Amino acid sequence: MDKPTMHMLSVQEKGGETRKVNQYIAAVAAAIAAVAGGTILAWTSPALPQLMPLVTNTTNLARNGSLVNSLNQTADFLLNTRDSSLVSSILAIGAAISALPVGMLASKIGRRPTVLILSIPFTINWLLTIFANGAGMLIAARFFAGLATGGACVAAPMYIGEIAETSIRGSLGAYFQLFLTVGILFTFVVGGWTHWRTLSIVSAVFPILLVVVFWWMPETPQYLLGKNRRRDAEKSLRWLRGPDADLSAELEDMQKEVDDAARNNASLLSMITSRAPRMALICGLGLMFFQQFSGINAVIFYTNNIFQSAGSNIPPVIATIIVGVVQTIATYASSVLVERAGRRILLLQSSIIMGICLVILGIYFKLQHAQVNVAAFGWVPLVCLVLFIISFSMGFGPIPWMMMAELFPVEFRGAATGFTVVANWILVFIVTLGFPIMKDAIGIFSCFWFFAAIMVIGTIFVFFLIPETKGKTVSQIQAILSGKRV
Repeated sequence: MDKPTMHMLSVQEKGGETRKVNQYIAAVAAAIAAVAGGTILAWTSPALPQLMPLVTNTTNLARNGSLVNSLNQTADFLLNTRDSSLVSSILAIGAAISALPVGMLASKIGRRPTVLILSIPFTINWLLTIFANGAGMLIAARFFAGLATGGACVAAPMYIGEIAETSIRGSLGAYFQLFLTVGILFTFVVGGWTHWRTLSIVSAVFPILLVVVFWWMPETPQYLLGKNRRRDAEKSLRWLRGPDADLSAELEDMQKEVDDAARNNASLLSMITSRAPRMALICGLGLMFFQQFSGINAVIFYTNNIFQSAGSNIPPVIATIIVGVVQTIATYASSVLVERAGRRILLLQSSIIMGICLVILGIYFKLQHAQVNVAAFGWVPLVCLVLFIISFSMGFGPIPWMMMAELFPVEFRGAATGFTVVANWILVFIVTLGFPIMKDAIGIFSCFWFFAAIMVIGTIFVFFLIPETKGKTVSQIQAILSGKRV
C-alpha cells in the first residue's frame, strides 16, 4: 500500500472532513465475495487435469511430471471429455441465470443481506465438490458456483460503489477485480501442489469468512433512504465517514437522488427511452463486450507456448503463478491510479497497448507457423504477454466492474447492473466455447489479429462514448450522459 493511502487510513482528519478507514474496511469485507468467486473461476485449472484419464492427459503429465500422475492415480472417479467440458462451461450458465434476479433482490431486500445470502450457493458448491462421487455432482456443484459468482459480480460492486465517497469511489471500486485476482492466484498456488479435494476444502473457508466479516458491515445509505429509513441511513453514513464528518450536504444529495428516483418510472421501457439510463446501459454493455473480446482468454490459453517460445524451462504451473502475480500487482496499481489518472485514460491505454501486443503476437506465431526461424526473438512474445496482462489488469479488467456502480442512476441500478452482468457471462460462454473452434479453423495468429481489430473498435468506443466519472457525483454523471455540460 502506498504512503498517501496509509496516511489517509491512519489519520483521522479534522475540520469536519471524513475518515476513510471504515470505508476501506467495508469494501474489503464485501470483496471477500470476489475472493470466493476467484477461487471458483480458477478451480478447473489445477483440478481438471487430475480428473482426466491418463491417456488424454499426456500434456499435463509432460509438464507436471509425477505430480499430476500421482494425483490422477488417487482419483476415485475420472471425467470424460464431454463431462469435463460441462464442468468448465456450466459455470457461465449459472452466473447468467442468477445475475438479474440478484440485482432485483438487492433492490428489494438490500445490498448487505443479498451479499450474505450468496454465501449459501458458494458453500453448496464446495460441499458438493468435496463429497463428489461422480461427474453429476461436480456439474451440479459448478452450477451452484455459477449462481454464486454471477450474483457476487452484481451485489458486491453495487455495495462498494454506494458506501464509498466520491474521492475514493474509483479506488474502492477496483477492489472487486483486485480481490478476484487474489482468489485466482490463491487457487493457482494451492492447487498446483495439492489434491483437488484438498483445494476444495481450503477454498470452502472463504464463504464462511465472508459471513463472519461482512455480517458486521452496515447497509448502504442510498438503499436505506430509498426505504424511508433516514435515521438508519444517517447512522450508516456516520459509521462510514467517521464521528467528526459533516454529513448534512452528502445526506441531502443522496436524499435528492433517491427522491428523483422515486418520481421516475424505473421500468425497462423508461430505461431505454430516457437518454441518460440508455447511454449508461450502452456504456456498461460495451465495456463488458470489450473486456471479454480483448483477447485475454486467448493470451492466457497460450501462456505455456509463449514461455516455451522464449526458451524457458519453467514448469507451466509456475508460469501460471507468475501470470497471476503480475495480474494481481497490476490490478492493485489500477486501484491506486484510477483516482489520479481517471477512468478513460486507463481504458484507452488498455485497449491501445493490448491491441499492439496482439498484433505482434500474431506476427510472431504466423512466422513460426511458416517455419521461419524466430528463436532469436523468443523474448518478444514473453514481453508482449507481460505488457498485455499489465495493461488489461490496469484497464479493461477492473474498470468495467467499477463503472457499473457509477453509470446507472439509483432507480435502475439493481436491474441494469444485473442485465449487464448477464450479458458479461453470456459473452464469457461464447468466447470460452468459440475460441478453441476459432483457433482450429483460422490459426492462433489470426485469432490474435481478430482480437486486435476488436481493440481498435474498443479504443474508438471509449474515446467517443465513455464519460470521465472521476470525482463526479451520481447526478453529475447522469447530466453528462444526458448530453449536458458539467
